[in-house]
Amino acid sequence: MLSAGDHRLLLELMELPTAGPLEAPGAAPQLWQAQQAYAQAAAALGFEVLRHRAPEQSWTERPDVPLLVREAAAASPEFLACQPSLLLRLGGAAARRRTVMFNVHLDTVAGRQPISHRDGVFHGRGAVDAKGPAVALLAGLRAALAEQPGLERRISILVQAVAGEEGGALGTIGTRPLVAAGHYGRLNVFCEPTGNRALARSTAAMTARIKVTGQDAVDDRPAAGHNATVLLGFLAQHLAANVTPGAGQLCVAGLHTGRLHNRVYGQGELLLNLAYPDPATAERLEAAVASGVADALRAFADRFAANPLLARTAVDAVRITRLEWLKRGLPALVAPTADDGWLPGLLAAAGVPGCPPQEPAFTCDAIWLAGLADAATVVLGPGTLDGNNAHAEGEFVRESELAGFARTVADLLAAFDADLRRSRSTEPEQHPHGRAHGTAQHRQSAAPTPLPRPATAEEDRPACRS
Repeated sequence: MLSAGDHRLLLELMELPTAGPLEAPGAAPQLWQAQQAYAQAAAALGFEVLRHRAPEQSWTERPDVPLLVREAAAASPEFLACQPSLLLRLGGAAARRRTVMFNVHLDTVAGRQPISHRDGVFHGRGAVDAKGPAVALLAGLRAALAEQPGLERRISILVQAVAGEEGGALGTIGTRPLVAAGHYGRLNVFCEPTGNRALARSTAAMTARIKVTGQDAVDDRPAAGHNATVLLGFLAQHLAANVTPGAGQLCVAGLHTGRLHNRVYGQGELLLNLAYPDPATAERLEAAVASGVADALRAFADRFAANPLLARTAVDAVRITRLEWLKRGLPALVAPTADDGWLPGLLAAAGVPGCPPQEPAFTCDAIWLAGLADAATVVLGPGTLDGNNAHAEGEFVRESELAGFARTVADLLAAFDADLRRSRSTEPEQHPHGRAHGTAQHRQSAAPTPLPRPATAEEDRPACRS
């Protein structure tokens, strides 16, 4: 399924550092260049560039945008300028029911590693998450066009090659603006590592930061200050033991106070990341963290008030500790209900197996399709996050995994085309941007108008940018 040109493209993309500024502060991600290389490869299949530009500032000013994104965008205009997103289309504008959208992110997590292709395996940052899936997507599209003559005249295919997926941005400056502008289809495929199995759900995540702002002390007089290290360590253990995630997931993440041995650090922070599959779970977890912090502070005071080295920290623990939310309020993609059989039927026709219901979902940009009418969404791609070392040292993907996903893309498009032919009727069509044609009754039943799009601040920029 993959050609020698596909191999070269993947190696070229992995050579370009594309970790965004939240992942690699101070670095210069080459996302403009990577997206241009991808657009040139897609042009050989007939794809045209509809949009290639950085997001507008107004997208970072919404209350549900992660705090780190808002702060970074406010601090420097280059934060947004270096994170463009690319939108490609094959087949011209069409009704949503005749449109398929594929989304893949070309930004990566931080950390370079040796890039190679040997013994049928690609090694390098982005191999599986998600430059490898991006290249395999093109191979699958090429196969579909060869196997289904005239496919591009019957359906419209959109490809979103976005930035802003990693680093906690969660698509708020990449995928979200494209979806809000109406650039999605009846079928939407987010190319992420799922073992080439369909996952019709995606968790969202919220991030809590627990900060201690006490007084430092010299190591010879440790009782004179506040020991943030002991306090935050106690909080981390208490929360890990007592916050029950239920349907969600709790990650007790980074804890930082200082690196030197000759002082007591009075300031520091602890991060918690909480994934949730639905709003009810999010609300429960948020309340559980708040009450868990309060309980932990009381327990810390009871345990250490009589300890001469930690007595001041125990007495002042509540005063010097605060809980704040860096990220919350984002939607989660919920699997289709039992009475909505279109997506399961399509996947079955294409021979795509589903992920078992008990297998946990993960967070990706698919959350921005949550709740949209007439839009079925699936997360699907080669390899797995843990099995292929995504976000870790030694990231890799096998040629066979990429080829398998390319085959799946071709089969999925064939099934979509066949389903469309069977269901062709006299119903009025809906414009892909939400404007309906036909009777007033049809306009009332059409998909809701997408989220409002801010005014464009700059023209399309297909050229590379440093």
